[in-house]
Amino acid sequence: MDLILWRHAEAEAGDGKRPDHKRRLTPRGEKQARGMAGWLRERLSGKVAVLVSPTERTRQTAHALGLPFEIEPKIGPSADVADLLAAIGWPEGKVSRGGTAILIGHQPTLGRLAALLLAGDEADWAVKKGAVWWFTARVRDGEIGTVLKAVAHPDLL
Repeated sequence: MDLILWRHAEAEAGDGKRPDHKRRLTPRGEKQARGMAGWLRERLSGKVAVLVSPTERTRQTAHALGLPFEIEPKIGPSADVADLLAAIGWPEGKVSRGGTAILIGHQPTLGRLAALLLAGDEADWAVKKGAVWWFTARVRDGEIGTVLKAVAHPDLL
């Protein structure tokens, strides 16, 4: 199974006047989401499950991909790494062997999950707005391991 962690694209700054979950993507964020979605579509194959935080900015990011997605309250802004892992069921999880789970969410949890997958411990790693970290699970000598397949930032596409 592959796992793609995709941080929502650039969103409006919080102004305290409306709830955080209602913040929308900026025009730059919409461009970032479209660019990253195009990059992903060129590389995705097999079954794909897309799980999205219930916030407006993550749903807008998901819409750019043009694939069906499931809104998953467990991966909202207040989620922790255990919540994300439970939602996707890593490493066997939501999709069959050879499939891909895309999780569209928030910092700092995405960075903490990336650190756990690669280094074995949660740490405050930065996942930039609109960027993806693509992991794959593999079995070697009976042990499940994680391999970083790609990291992509929308400004470099």
